Amino acid sequence: MSVELVDYDEAVSRFDPVIGIEVHVELGTRTKMFDAAPQTFGAEPNTAVTPVSLGLPGALPVVNGTAVEYAIRIGLALNCRIAETCRFARKNYFYPDVPKNFQTSQYDEPIAFDGWIDVELEDGTVFRVDIERAHMEEDAGKNTHVGGSTGRIQGADHSLVDYNRAGIPLVEIVTRPITGAGERAPEVARAYVQTLRDIFRALEVSEARMERGNVRADVNVSLRPTPESPLGTRTETKNVNSFRSVERAVRYEIGRQAAVLDEGRAVTQETRHWHEDTGITTAGRIKSDAEDYRYFPEPDLVPVAPSREWVEAIRAALPELPAERRRRLQGEWGYSDPEMRDVINAGAVELIESTVAAGSSPAAARKWWMGELARTAKTQDVELAELAITPVQIGQLQQLVDAGRINDKLARQVLEGVLAGEGDPEQVVVARGLEVVSDDGPLLEAIDAALAAQPDIAEKIRSGNLGPVGAIIGSVMKATRGQADAGRVRELVLERVQG
Repeated sequence: MSVELVDYDEAVSRFDPVIGIEVHVELGTRTKMFDAAPQTFGAEPNTAVTPVSLGLPGALPVVNGTAVEYAIRIGLALNCRIAETCRFARKNYFYPDVPKNFQTSQYDEPIAFDGWIDVELEDGTVFRVDIERAHMEEDAGKNTHVGGSTGRIQGADHSLVDYNRAGIPLVEIVTRPITGAGERAPEVARAYVQTLRDIFRALEVSEARMERGNVRADVNVSLRPTPESPLGTRTETKNVNSFRSVERAVRYEIGRQAAVLDEGRAVTQETRHWHEDTGITTAGRIKSDAEDYRYFPEPDLVPVAPSREWVEAIRAALPELPAERRRRLQGEWGYSDPEMRDVINAGAVELIESTVAAGSSPAAARKWWMGELARTAKTQDVELAELAITPVQIGQLQQLVDAGRINDKLARQVLEGVLAGEGDPEQVVVARGLEVVSDDGPLLEAIDAALAAQPDIAEKIRSGNLGPVGAIIGSVMKATRGQADAGRVRELVLERVQG
């Protein structure tokens, strides 16, 4: 039954939202979780498979040791306890993309548990999210429903299954119920998933490309009358794969569930599908509980028992995590808290870091990325990193400014040329003839012409009134198409008039 949404602000004023997020990350190992089939993206369907990943009779799994190490890395980065021993289980259900009719996962004995992570919101507020568990499992294959208009099984002519993805190592990270976020629940959800994505990349355990499905989020939402009330019935919106969509899905579910409750009906515990094009969720299936999957220990795999020495060696080798790195860079760059927050929110930390490495000062790098380039990205409705310019090119541009070959005004024209695909900054300067006029001869000619056109200005300057110098500088800049050094022009004007 369709319902009219309750206005978001009204919904959060009358109900307390509680969220929970399950994030799946594909690990970047060379082979799959339990067999030697290679991990590939975009390969011909059903070419990266073995008898194990196809679930053929008699095929026996072997645990991928690198995947275990990556799972421990993730657990440590999330401040989790690492199990001294844990085991895999069979999660039994039938679906065409699960060739064994069960998924090998972890149930009551996850490899990591009882953790937490701090996420920073756009205004600098820090919100702590408690982690219940992080467990290892394998991915399913991919169904493609052919025909119909939605790409879903309803209305399709037929379906195809690609098992290349079946068996790829996953770590699933499950939060405890996230309470206390109130009206900021959608923002917290988005920031949490983004924080995890950044951690995965820093740990080098995954490419963490959401557009490829390397990171997927299942978003649980429920409403209750007050923060003191028992938890409400939750829905689970499956496989949301962008930060923006995570935020939008939470907002939509809050408004939808509030409308259901206002009509005196009960929220159904179910999975739901997110529709990026329309910004709504639709019902999937009634949500299964753990007992419906008939979990039992995987008989073909021995327990995983990471030694404490190995765990501590992994801990000691962990790289600098994103939050620590941002604090370090802020100190090195000398940015204020608001400046650094703007850089983080714009997704420009790595861009500025690379620009500084290319020879720019931190102040200049921030000026370009947060100024001209941010405005261009907004106009084009793209992310900063998607612009057709690199940090190295921005570094080259600033070096031209620092060398006095171009000024800031000319640099903006050079920037336009680079973005238009005309080459590196040096090439654009040469091709467009944008280099600053450094020869005093042409400058003196332009100054003499400007003084002759405005003879009263010379008298004012001789009498000690330097204000009108700006008018002469403006005339010279116009005559040289902005390619004069304004400071040098001023020096020459004063020499000409007073000398």
